[in-house]
Amino acid sequence: MIDLGLSKLAIIGVVALIVIGPEKLPKVARMAGTLYGRAQRYLHDVKSEVSREIELDELRNLHKEVHESAASFKDEVEQSMSSHVDEVEALWDGREHVSSSTSSTSSSGTYPFVSTGDIERKARDFRRKKLVRTSSVPAWYKHRNGGKTHVLSGAARVRKFRPGSSKSKTSFF
Repeated sequence: MIDLGLSKLAIIGVVALIVIGPEKLPKVARMAGTLYGRAQRYLHDVKSEVSREIELDELRNLHKEVHESAASFKDEVEQSMSSHVDEVEALWDGREHVSSSTSSTSSSGTYPFVSTGDIERKARDFRRKKLVRTSSVPAWYKHRNGGKTHVLSGAARVRKFRPGSSKSKTSFF
């Protein structure tokens, strides 16, 4: 790049003033500035176009790699599924015994007994905990400021805050 200091620019200005003359110098300077701006814009456009092409090429390579990995993953899943389907069909037909690759609970043949009451209780507890977890006020704020930390039904709130009840409080939170 050309190194133009202040002294070199002053010499160029004086020579231009002598050669071109004081009447035409502003017009020539304006035209030179316009041409310099156009050249800068053109170079910027070329640089941005080259960078876009490079990025597009990288995206194409990434797209190709993603498709290849997806195809290999699909093949692996299909092979795994076909092997498991074959194993299940063989077990269903009674040709093979339970292989060692299955889980330890299925190879032992004993399953823990779960009643429907246990499942209903766990589902109810899960729903109750989920309501508390997804409320808009964080639990640490509730604990710090004495807010409610568990969910009450409408009937339970009425009973809890009834004026004649021994458990009544002045605040609903």
